[in-house]
Amino acid sequence: MRILVTGHLGYIGPIMVRMLKAAGHYVTGFDVGYFRECVTDAGSEVKPDREIIRDIRDISLSDVSRHDATVHLAGLSNDPMGALDPKITNDINYVASMRLATLAKQSGHTRFVFASSCSLYGSAGGDRPLNELAPLDPISAYAQCKAKAEQGLANLADENFSPVFLRNATAYGISPRMRFDLVLNNLMAWAKTTGTIKVLSDGTPWRPLVHIQDICRAALAALEAPVALIHNQAFNIGRSDANYTVKDIAEKVAQTVSGAKVVITGETGGDPRSYRVDFSKAENTLPGFAPEWTVEKGCEELNRWFSEGRLGNESFESRFFVRLKQLKYVSENGLVDSALRPTNPL
Repeated sequence: MRILVTGHLGYIGPIMVRMLKAAGHYVTGFDVGYFRECVTDAGSEVKPDREIIRDIRDISLSDVSRHDATVHLAGLSNDPMGALDPKITNDINYVASMRLATLAKQSGHTRFVFASSCSLYGSAGGDRPLNELAPLDPISAYAQCKAKAEQGLANLADENFSPVFLRNATAYGISPRMRFDLVLNNLMAWAKTTGTIKVLSDGTPWRPLVHIQDICRAALAALEAPVALIHNQAFNIGRSDANYTVKDIAEKVAQTVSGAKVVITGETGGDPRSYRVDFSKAENTLPGFAPEWTVEKGCEELNRWFSEGRLGNESFESRFFVRLKQLKYVSENGLVDSALRPTNPL
């Protein structure tokens, strides 16, 4: 299969490219390049067969033609980035997603795997894990765009075009393009570099977690599954035993890093985003998908990464590991214009 992967120079993208190529697929990577220099381990990064560096808002029919399927990862990738400018977020995360899908359908793609998010459930709270039929309550611009994109893609579905929506839990794990603005990665970074596991909220919000390799396994399964099993469907991607409060996650880190202490500062107050998620649909009905990573195993992986000195002399809070800081850097240094369009190829 010939697969177009958007956002291949992000956090998940390199793992996605590696896994798809290992499965024997031809991969074209498409990325704007905001985070192109944010590389911690270039030697482990598997290059796509073809690479296109261009703004997703400018993708063309010729870019998507001669492919069989799309895996759409590209977008402003978390709530703080989405809040930077809601209009730009909408243009990139929703409008451009619909343009891409329309072109993909026009050029004959049979599958469109959309990286959605469990943040669609917003402030659901409560003790009952939410399945894919639960009402959506997106709070942030990021989550609202995911919800709109899911609906728009669903409207494009027909007998020849099958969108599938992977509502990923909060990601963690090692990538050649590391991020430390994700909760488990961040708390492990605090533990390993300071000995203090610093929780800025009150620690009570629920966060389901998923390893980036399991996200990529789910995408590969959605690409290869019989069409009747995935056509125009949403799947929560994670593990049913991996719903944790932020405080629980901090305690898991403390159990892994000897001597580290958990400190709940509460300086950011309560987080309105709190949701527990039911992942049984994907675990039971998405052929070829079985999550392999537990949070405990992920903590051990991150612990080894730091112990091996992989961070080098960089701070985990630098722009290379915090997507919002890198975006501000390219903006303040004239590498992008006021609409975040590159002024020259990045």
